[in-house]
Amino acid sequence: MRVFLASIFVLLIPIIWAQVPHWGPCPEPEVQPAFILKQFMGRWFEIAKLPAQFEKGRCIETNFTLTTDNSIRVVSSEILKGEVRKIVGTGVIEDPKNPAKLGITYSYVLPYSPYWILSTDYVNFALVYSCTDVLRLFHVDFAWILGRTRSLPDATVEKARETFATNNIDVTRMIPSRQQGCDKTL
Repeated sequence: MRVFLASIFVLLIPIIWAQVPHWGPCPEPEVQPAFILKQFMGRWFEIAKLPAQFEKGRCIETNFTLTTDNSIRVVSSEILKGEVRKIVGTGVIEDPKNPAKLGITYSYVLPYSPYWILSTDYVNFALVYSCTDVLRLFHVDFAWILGRTRSLPDATVEKARETFATNNIDVTRMIPSRQQGCDKTL
């Protein structure tokens, strides 16, 4: 059993190292009160993020489309090595009492990953957080600042970082996303 767990850990190290690991279980940040899913739908551009192994390109954006009352079509795209790459997923409201806590998956065989809307004004910005516990020994964070346009004012980005920090989310490794030279047909 120890050999099995050690093997799993060794295989996870490259994936985890590209992310932002922290000791202990995931924090439980407050999410957007009175979240309105329909207003969140549409096109969002990635302004800044914690490094993520699955996002290597530039011009990253996601389009959310409501398919039923609580099911969402999620299309994420990026430009990588000069090519537009898209991936289609499904999102759901995991708890009807707390609609800002979404779950998203890009595979039929993988479980839904948390996709929590911490704050949004629906027309300019959104702050999104995801966290995965690994045996409750440590967790891997994902955090994004999204905008309805490819850039946001510096003051908005700084306020977003403060919101994450207030919720015990370490964004010291957050990096700006590359949204320059993007083809408008993405």
